[in-house]
Amino acid sequence: MIAAILTLLLAFALGSIPWGVIISRVFYKTDIRAHGSGNIGTTNAMRTLGKAGGAAVFVLDFCKGLLAGLVGLAASTWLLPGDAAADATRIIGFGWINSKVVLSLALFGCVSGHIFSPWLKFKGGKGIAVAIGCLFISFGWFWALVELGVFIVLTALTRYVSVGSIAAAVACPFVAWVAYWGDKVALTLSLLTAVLVIWAHRQNIKRLSEGNENRIGGKK
Repeated sequence: MIAAILTLLLAFALGSIPWGVIISRVFYKTDIRAHGSGNIGTTNAMRTLGKAGGAAVFVLDFCKGLLAGLVGLAASTWLLPGDAAADATRIIGFGWINSKVVLSLALFGCVSGHIFSPWLKFKGGKGIAVAIGCLFISFGWFWALVELGVFIVLTALTRYVSVGSIAAAVACPFVAWVAYWGDKVALTLSLLTAVLVIWAHRQNIKRLSEGNENRIGGKK
């Protein structure tokens, strides 16, 4: 139980760090939220701060997700009980907590923190860069690359970053079905994470339906 709680709290704290706002204020003397879409993520950072600023935001958001995944990995390695203790926790009702659940909690926690950052009055980004970073640990590098591939291919085909992002979120539960085979709790947490990311893209979905979404290389 300690492993699950600790992972969720630390992952949320890491995910909540608003690197887009920090980079824009410290290095560009502006607030990224006052420009473009107002989002603190990579896409708006690219449009607002330029390639260097956008790349910095992406790398830092990716790394906080990666670090959240490592927290989950460490917690599942060092804090989960051994075989005898696991039998005891199963008897008192905590037998559903295992390494897959802890890793999926790391994913859910860092994405939730990014989207609902307490430093920004529980507002934030859309969770893609931080999620992909965490997936390299929580899903493993192969399935993380599959998710990244879905994002890249759909973005390239449509020239809509939002379409690639939503497609990657939709693919997440299906990838989790394989990565977390047989674990209903871990699969449910992955599904909730995907729903949260899609919800964060609700305005993009509205603009796509109205034909007003910005394309890569299109007019701002």
